[in-house]
Amino acid sequence: MATDEAKTDEAPAFWCDAMLGGLARWLRAAGYDAAWIEGIDDAELVRRALASGRILLTADTELARHGAIRSGRVRAVLIPAGKTKFDQLRYVVRALSLACREPRCMACGGRLQPIPKDAARPEVPPRTFNWCEEFFRCGRCAKIFWRGTHWRHIAARLDTL
Repeated sequence: MATDEAKTDEAPAFWCDAMLGGLARWLRAAGYDAAWIEGIDDAELVRRALASGRILLTADTELARHGAIRSGRVRAVLIPAGKTKFDQLRYVVRALSLACREPRCMACGGRLQPIPKDAARPEVPPRTFNWCEEFFRCGRCAKIFWRGTHWRHIAARLDTL
């Protein structure tokens, strides 16, 4: 995980606990670097948040009582139970007064960089290549993205924030 990026980016970056993988993806769509590892141990999560300076997001009340969080060494937000993934995003956006930014890679949170259309040809479906003019590559995991119906659906949901 690239911790330097979290420190140099103006926007806050996040560590999401093991229960918040869906929230991590929505935060990435909203333009924030949100790290998440399935099954991560609470102590390891706190250690990584402390080392990286990322805000820890948790739905675990016991984790929220960790000494590093209570003392303020790790900034954290406790997400109330029973919220949908999108309502969790809404809660974080309001709690931290966040604005939507340029989307990031939904898989890893890396920045999306425009690439020439021809560079995308070998990696996208032929029909998509024919109608789409703009393609993006994640600078972290190299996944390719384009503004198709899925992208537009996500953007429409984010507009409701």
